[in-house]
Amino acid sequence: MRRFALSSLVVCGVVVGVLLCSARGRLNLAQEVPRQNAAVREPDVVFVPTPNDVVDDMLWMARLTRGDIVYDLGCGDGRIVVAAAKRYGCKAHGFDIDPERVRESIDNVKKNRLEHLIRIEQKDIFELDLTPASVVTLYLLPELNVKLVPQLQRLRPGTRVVSHDFDIEGYKPDRILYLTSKEDQMEHTVFLWTIPLKKEELQEENNADAAAEPVE
Repeated sequence: MRRFALSSLVVCGVVVGVLLCSARGRLNLAQEVPRQNAAVREPDVVFVPTPNDVVDDMLWMARLTRGDIVYDLGCGDGRIVVAAAKRYGCKAHGFDIDPERVRESIDNVKKNRLEHLIRIEQKDIFELDLTPASVVTLYLLPELNVKLVPQLQRLRPGTRVVSHDFDIEGYKPDRILYLTSKEDQMEHTVFLWTIPLKKEELQEENNADAAAEPVE
């Protein structure tokens, strides 16, 4: 009977130990990998990485500082948030709806040992509260930039918005930078806005009206 009782205790101890190890493993996994949305739609755009030298110019245009919080909407492989945290020491958050891109970003963050500054999440960017950000970076299509306007207008005054290649139709940028990337030898454009967004003057409409007036 004692042998049976001892064996039973050993077996129970092993089972409990396995369960505890399994629970710890699940906890660590949950800490490392962001919780996924229950329903995820297809990405709005195909991932095309921003050349690294263009990334540098985007962050320079945003006048990034250590105290900033960067939100990269559609973070791809995480290169913008990694560059922001690595070079300026600021906190950065990357969001992407594509689980493959999220995994790539997390790997990039871990490779650069920047987990203490960067958070990557699988999210629909059009459902995000952007108000914690002081800098927002974009590389989306023009119609998607326009779709983000209601969220951008809720940002704190003075927040900077930087977009690679595509503007926000109807809103005047504070600065526009034209450059040729040494990485891909192609021309690129960087746009900068400061919140609140300023609507463009209807100069074209005025010109059209003037042209339509009869000439005596």
